Amino acid sequence: MDVLGRESAPINAVLWNQIDEAVIETARKLLTGRRFLSLAGPLGAGAQSVIVDSAAMTEELEAGLGQIRGRRFQPLIQLFEDFTLLWRDLESVESGASLDRSRILEAARKLARREDELIFFGNPAAGVSGLVNTEGAVHCARGDWSQSENAFADIAKGLNELESRGYVSGITLVLSPDRMLDLQRIQPGTGLLEVDRIARLIDGPVLKSPVLKQNHALLIAAEPENVDLALGMDLSTGYLETKDFNHVFRILETLALRIKRPDAIVVFD
Repeated sequence: MDVLGRESAPINAVLWNQIDEAVIETARKLLTGRRFLSLAGPLGAGAQSVIVDSAAMTEELEAGLGQIRGRRFQPLIQLFEDFTLLWRDLESVESGASLDRSRILEAARKLARREDELIFFGNPAAGVSGLVNTEGAVHCARGDWSQSENAFADIAKGLNELESRGYVSGITLVLSPDRMLDLQRIQPGTGLLEVDRIARLIDGPVLKSPVLKQNHALLIAAEPENVDLALGMDLSTGYLETKDFNHVFRILETLALRIKRPDAIVVFD
């Protein structure tokens, strides 16, 4: 089944490749969540939900009846963004002109941001939470990271919180842009930027995400048994409709952030 309607689109395979390359190129540049989260899938366009098992998941067998406890089903959310290519522009491409990719790149940029917003903050309308606001995450008080070694000390405390719970691998620190800026200074007596010293401490990456608002920071044990990103349909582009002779396309994906062990996340408040 041609779910994406590509067969009905009035463009050739070469142009489809250019569109796909533009979308993937933009996603790779901008997506932060996929840089540290394991991916499960793609499970297929028809997948509508995924299993999320808690750490306490068990099967109870009693009186000839078996029930699984600590398991829930989470729906795969569809994210999409549309863009329009003018019919005159497509005619110019057919005549040998190069494709202006600006509308494609802008739509891909918006969708990439929407994905990261879902990962970090969830979506109240869809009834899902994200890494920052999930129930059960560990919250640590944060000092003034623009002063002294407060950032290093706070991250060390957060790391201790994870290790005390048995989370010792896959550690990633994700920061808002202003918090990342605070770490771009050489620590006295070390010869190291504070961000590099922290990366050595956690033995993992320190990432920046523009979707995080000011003063946000979180430390995550991002192993797949703790949290992952389930994909139904990965980023794909389909043909939507013709409107006023112009051609409307849609970039879409279906996904679910599976937080299996929320205490593998430390949020600095």
